[in-house]
Amino acid sequence: MSKTEANSSQPETNDAGSAPLPPLTPEQIEELKTRAAKADENWERLLRTTADFDNFKKRAAREKIEAAQYASFAMLQKVLPVLDNFEMALAAAQNAQGDKLAGLQSGVQMIQQQLKNVLVETGLEEIDASGQPFDPNFHEAVSEQESTEIPEGKVLQQLRKGYKFKDRLLRPATVIVAKSPAVAA
Repeated sequence: MSKTEANSSQPETNDAGSAPLPPLTPEQIEELKTRAAKADENWERLLRTTADFDNFKKRAAREKIEAAQYASFAMLQKVLPVLDNFEMALAAAQNAQGDKLAGLQSGVQMIQQQLKNVLVETGLEEIDASGQPFDPNFHEAVSEQESTEIPEGKVLQQLRKGYKFKDRLLRPATVIVAKSPAVAA
C-alpha cells in the first residue's frame, strides 16, 4: 500500500490531531459551499469598498490642493475692475489740468470706495484704533506721547490702519499711545 492510499484510508482528524472527525454529510458539504461562496462575495465587496475609499481619499486630497491653489480666484475677479479703473485714472491724471483735477480726485475716491467694498465683501474689516484703549491684540505701539487731552493708555494717533480677515488679525494698527505728562519736580 502506498503512502497516499494509507493516508486516504485513515479517518480525518481535527486540527489538534487528537480525535478523528466524522465524515461530512451532503447537507453539510452544501452548507460549506454556500458559506464559502458568501465569504468570497464578502471578500470581493470588501476589496471594491476599499478601492472606492482609496479613490475617494485621492480625489479629496486633489480637490483640497486645487481649492488652496485657487482660493483667491474669486476675490481677484472682483479686484480686476478696480485695477482697470485705477489705470484709467492714471491715464486721465497725465492730461488733467485745473477743473479736471477735481474730477480726477473725485474719481480716485470712488475707485478707493469700490476697492474697499470688494474687500469688505470678502471678509476684510478695518480696525479703527483712534481714541480707543490700547489693545496689544489689535494695535502695535511705535511710541508714547504726552497728552493732556487724551487719557493715558488710549490711542493718541493712528499711523497705519489695521485689518482683520473674518475673525483673524491680518495686520495690527500702528499707533502712538497717550501717556500722562511728566510732573516737573
